[in-house]
Amino acid sequence: MNKRKKITIRILVGILVVIVVGIVLFFSFRESLLKEAIAKITNKMERDYDAKLSIKTAEFDGFTAVKLTDITLVPKNADTLFSIKKLSTSVRFLPLFTGDMQLGTLFVENGFVQLTKKGNRKNFNAFLKKEKTASNQSSGNNKRNYADLAYKIISQGLNLVPTDMEIKNLTFNLDDNGKKAKIKLQDLRLADKQLETLINVQTNTFEQNWKISGFADPRNQKADIAFTNRDTGAIKVPYFDERFNLKSSFDSIRIKVDNISKSGGTLKIDGTSSIANLIVNHPKIATKDVLFKKAGFDFHFVLDENNIGIDSSSTAVLNKIKFHPYLNLNTEKDTIYSMNVSIPKMKAQDFIESLPAGLFSNFEGMEAEGIFDYRLDFQFNKNNPDALVFDSKIHKKDFKIIKYGEANLSKINAPFTYRAIENDKLQRPIFVGESNPNYTPMSEISPYLKKSVLTTEDPSFFSHHGFINEAFKQSIIKNIKTKKFSRGGSTISMQLVKNVFLTREKTLSRKLEEILLVYILENNRIVSKERMLEVYFNVIEWGPNIYGIGEASQFYFQKHPFQLSLNECLFLASIVPRPKGFMWKFDNTGNLRNQGVVQQKYLTNLMLRRGVLSSADTVFKAFPVQVTGRARSYLRITEKDTTVVDTLDLDEFDFGG
Repeated sequence: MNKRKKITIRILVGILVVIVVGIVLFFSFRESLLKEAIAKITNKMERDYDAKLSIKTAEFDGFTAVKLTDITLVPKNADTLFSIKKLSTSVRFLPLFTGDMQLGTLFVENGFVQLTKKGNRKNFNAFLKKEKTASNQSSGNNKRNYADLAYKIISQGLNLVPTDMEIKNLTFNLDDNGKKAKIKLQDLRLADKQLETLINVQTNTFEQNWKISGFADPRNQKADIAFTNRDTGAIKVPYFDERFNLKSSFDSIRIKVDNISKSGGTLKIDGTSSIANLIVNHPKIATKDVLFKKAGFDFHFVLDENNIGIDSSSTAVLNKIKFHPYLNLNTEKDTIYSMNVSIPKMKAQDFIESLPAGLFSNFEGMEAEGIFDYRLDFQFNKNNPDALVFDSKIHKKDFKIIKYGEANLSKINAPFTYRAIENDKLQRPIFVGESNPNYTPMSEISPYLKKSVLTTEDPSFFSHHGFINEAFKQSIIKNIKTKKFSRGGSTISMQLVKNVFLTREKTLSRKLEEILLVYILENNRIVSKERMLEVYFNVIEWGPNIYGIGEASQFYFQKHPFQLSLNECLFLASIVPRPKGFMWKFDNTGNLRNQGVVQQKYLTNLMLRRGVLSSADTVFKAFPVQVTGRARSYLRITEKDTTVVDTLDLDEFDFGG
């Protein structure tokens, strides 16, 4: 036997001796080690979380299994957080030598975990506090490596999932000031990588029995699990209906994880998920149930030192719609959020038929020809919001609407009856046609009003096709900076569709329908721009129960729309966003407040710079705005009004129209 072999044998013998000695020491002192470990945990619960942990008995069972009975955790002056009658678990021995702790088996019988909130007091509040650790206190210059962090969390989490598990009668209780949900694991078994469960769910509004089953291999980080209802009917989502007024249900959910791997500093997570017949109902989404018949996601998550994202090779499916989303957060230099959505060429009719029922009610029954593709590019730099990128492009071929749905867009070309909706109530009917004495064709509206409203509401109305990417971009930038929805990007086309074809409800459904209807209206030559503007001037609200410019010019100035002066037109344009609040623009003498005067000067100068007005148009600019119609009764005039109303016949002057 040569010298090298002898050395190798001695090393192996030494390692074996160390292992044997370790095992002997472990078995000699394991009971005291267990008691010491429990004491440390108990002290930590009391010291850091002001909670009392009690365990009636704790002992080893076999080689590495531990049996515990009557385990309870009770926060001070709060409801018990959990109580378990029997718990038995074992740790896989060999991985301990590499620093990993992996549960081998877990048996739980008879217990509960509960989260309660009574008033503002929560029994779990202490456990939400962030511990001050060295990493928390370290300099903010130390960046997190997303791949390492995520892989560590996933690995440690899966190591705590036993390969053999049985849970009987474990209940999860949630009580949020009387809003309750109880989920009882009557029986959960994981054996030979096969998962089977029997779950009972009770809330204040329903009771159901659920089933989770499938393949689960925590050690190889793979799974294929299905979530279904053991009863008839759809699975209802508990608690959210009472807490958030969100009602939701689905027939089944399937989640499959094919790969979790880390190589070269990059973590990849691949898999698929799907949901069938998802129903969502919330007042902010739509006024009726929204149905997603079939939705799926073939996902490819990628994380590295500086990025968290969904790779563009991922595919999302909604009925017949397939698109490739790309999402990414990059922190290498700045914090940059990126998003790309790409819909490959598809039939327009397939797209319409794939729209979720209830979310696009006005498209139900619509038929179309042709094909299209779409791409959206978005990028936001947190440290430089003005550099925001927003680019939305659609390419169509032979696209044509051959049958309208609920919203008959062609009606706008003929006389029709318009009824505004305020607070869910239909207002008086307004006939949009010449038989209405207040109806005013574009030829009888002061050119100043047309110029003023276009300047304030939509300067490029006659050149765009319903949307202005730059307006959307600036709207997003301002909303991000102010951290609230302080600016919209609506064009006159969008306002017209909202007024004539849709309700005033503030829902996601209405906004999405508005966008699609505007695109169809503007890109299919359904109506001319001149007709759109004419209808717009005759239906929008100009004051309390005042609709159309014919009523507005009389209400404010006792004039025909053609007689309006430049200042009067500037005033009317300024109140379009908030017509019911017009009275606050005037002081207690009936004159425009300084802010209103400044606004008029700004708009006038803007129109002069753009060439919309000439200097000749501003000859009578010094004439103040004097409200003489019924609107004057709304003003808060407290001093004696000595204003002399100019009764000069304005028809004899040329206002540059």
